[in-house]
Amino acid sequence: MPQILVVEAPIQQHHLDSEVNVARNGTATQSSNFQNSYAYKAIDGNAEGDIRYGSCSHTMDDFESWWNLDLKKTYNISSIVITNRQDACEKRLLGAEIRIGDSPDRKNPACKKVTDVSKPRIFPCCRGMSGRYVSVVIPNSLEYLTLCEVEVYAKEKVAMYAGNIAWTVISANVWSTSNLVIFLLLYYFIMNLP
Repeated sequence: MPQILVVEAPIQQHHLDSEVNVARNGTATQSSNFQNSYAYKAIDGNAEGDIRYGSCSHTMDDFESWWNLDLKKTYNISSIVITNRQDACEKRLLGAEIRIGDSPDRKNPACKKVTDVSKPRIFPCCRGMSGRYVSVVIPNSLEYLTLCEVEVYAKEKVAMYAGNIAWTVISANVWSTSNLVIFLLLYYFIMNLP
């Protein structure tokens, strides 16, 4: 009778190449608060562009106004989507820098500078950058900063899922020790893909 080896894996439910808006689980702060337009309103899931409906963040006219998002862990960023204010003052976002990195002081590398606000949604191309913090900063000027939504998409890691116990059963008569080592190494690399 062949021996059966059961390989246990932790319970994880990830989907191949799934992109998730990780901003919703983060914590947002900003340089100051204009009335009740707090930083968290830019990650509340509501992309309404009219500030009168209460879903936009808004600073005072600070020197180098900033908005900062702590994602709680480092991600490889697939894409970012910023919804600008649409009822008025859209041009205030011109010149803003989107920065990504692991430094909480907003001094991370800039992935994009906003040069066009003709459309309500801005898609800075930050693919390939990684970091725990995503910041929007208006450098070298005295200006208000308003963001109606910031979405940060990151790919979840690939995992195989089949329940509480084994997701594969290997027959010792078919699989040699070297095959098992290769199999476990592949599993490790799949689980740790960016």
